Amino acid sequence: MRIDAHHHLWDPGRGDYGWLTPVMGGLYRTFSADDLSPLLAAAGIDGTLLVQAAPTEAETDWLLDIARATPWIAGVVGWLDLEAADITGRIAARAADPLFVGVRPMLQDLAQRDWILRAGLTPALAALAAHGLVFDALIAVDQIDVVVTLAARHPDLTIVIDHAAKPLIGDAAGWSPWADGMDRLAARPNVACKLSGLLTEAPAGADTEMLHPYAAHLLAAFGADRLVWGSDWPVLTTTASYADWWRIAAALIPAADHQAVFGGNAVRLYRLRPGG
Repeated sequence: MRIDAHHHLWDPGRGDYGWLTPVMGGLYRTFSADDLSPLLAAAGIDGTLLVQAAPTEAETDWLLDIARATPWIAGVVGWLDLEAADITGRIAARAADPLFVGVRPMLQDLAQRDWILRAGLTPALAALAAHGLVFDALIAVDQIDVVVTLAARHPDLTIVIDHAAKPLIGDAAGWSPWADGMDRLAARPNVACKLSGLLTEAPAGADTEMLHPYAAHLLAAFGADRLVWGSDWPVLTTTASYADWWRIAAALIPAADHQAVFGGNAVRLYRLRPGG
């Protein structure tokens, strides 16, 4: 079973994205399930994980409505106000929905780079772990050690690093800080990583050869049982087609590990129920 463990759907008319403005060019339009469906079929993808793109619970509700109407969406990683006074109750209510499988607070966009380590967030993080919800960590390289600390504080919380912490592909000076940091993350058994978003961090025209050292390092660090493939569509469309990334990713991962990386790990980590 093939799972795309990271894609978005959005409508700029909603007005709650913040980062999505007309200067984004081709991304500043509605991307719907109908747009993605034929791409999934062509790649033989059986189910997907729909991920939030706006820091609002209204968008999360919108995504869940779409998921309920779209059989191939197996789960939603949404957004919650982790500082809300009633956050533990909110988490319990969300966890009762089988389509709500995780939370992503968009840490990369926060001025306070270690915001997630604030003591006041401990009840929310403990509640996520208690309900089996995944914490998607959208971070940049400078926040790697923040998540290392987070994982150590909350060993029962499943953390999945989005887009491999966004390495600067092809930047020789950036290799060691990223690679060493990913090793520290991988040393925490409750941390997994998405093989996603690499093409958008790479120079134009990047191919399998350029991406291979990064994928190989991730596979060596996390092992085939903690690496999860995702498309990051439609952000992907700024640099490549869905088919292009699927072809490159399939070549980056040894065939023996395809079942785990391209589906099995996502189903297990996010407790997905593809097809219903």
